[in-house]
Amino acid sequence: MSVSVAGIELKNPILAASGTFGYGVEFEDIVALSRLGGFVVKGLSREPMPGNPPPRLFETAAGMLNAIGLQNVGVRAFLEEKLPTLRKIKNIVFFCNIFGHSQEEYEDVVRALNDGEGIAAYELNVSCPNTRCGGISFGSDPKMLFDVVSAVKKIAGRPLIVKLSPNVTSIPEVARAAEEAGADAISLVNTFVAMAIDAETRKPRISNITAGLSGPAIKPIALRMVWEAAKTVRIPVIGIGGISTSEDVVEFMLAGASAVEVGTMNFWDPCACETLVDSMEKWCLEHRVQKVRELTGGLQVS
Repeated sequence: MSVSVAGIELKNPILAASGTFGYGVEFEDIVALSRLGGFVVKGLSREPMPGNPPPRLFETAAGMLNAIGLQNVGVRAFLEEKLPTLRKIKNIVFFCNIFGHSQEEYEDVVRALNDGEGIAAYELNVSCPNTRCGGISFGSDPKMLFDVVSAVKKIAGRPLIVKLSPNVTSIPEVARAAEEAGADAISLVNTFVAMAIDAETRKPRISNITAGLSGPAIKPIALRMVWEAAKTVRIPVIGIGGISTSEDVVEFMLAGASAVEVGTMNFWDPCACETLVDSMEKWCLEHRVQKVRELTGGLQVS
């Protein structure tokens, strides 16, 4: 069941996605964290952020809208309050998701985390608006993406995974930019920009008006984007988007993913990732798959 991503050995391909699994410590009492391939902690910024005012979650058909607003304790509090607890849990792998509203903020977060022990890798969230460039998302402009990834890579003391936004014209173009900038792997997709309206009140369902759509509703689009990215780059790809069953995991791996991140399912079932590990083992036995990593890129198109 083991796979390798960016030189990191994972006991299986199931990761819990950032923003859906807290800092990991919140799940310790209900999930056997050591059973997971790993998990990605909630996005960390240079300073603490309170996030957006409610309502900021809304369930949709086969999915969920969220506009949490990247609420987090900040990188210093993570290092002082969360990391010591994580380091006490044996046999786990965890990544730190990081973000900023300027290149300097990204760099400051990475410099701080470089001193933290036990972190396996960094996942760079490039879906954030660059406040110095009129709010354009880092991940929507290949040149801007290249600049921030290359700058972070120069100072990163650990492997760098770049989490791509689906809200772009060409996924291959931004995937290539991340690879050329030095990314050790890419993960995709982040949420799709969407919205919901209450027909009775004629008001938005989310206080931020727009929000990110996730869940099974986005899976077919995410699967296509993972396939496009995997055909474009030589670095490992982590698939994300509406994964809830072992068959979903297999589909993403056949499309080219070396591992997957499970997100929205964690809200419906906090034990979803651990359940998926069990069901993937069963699927591999039933289908006589001796090494799960051999599924990666196995899509037969002719």
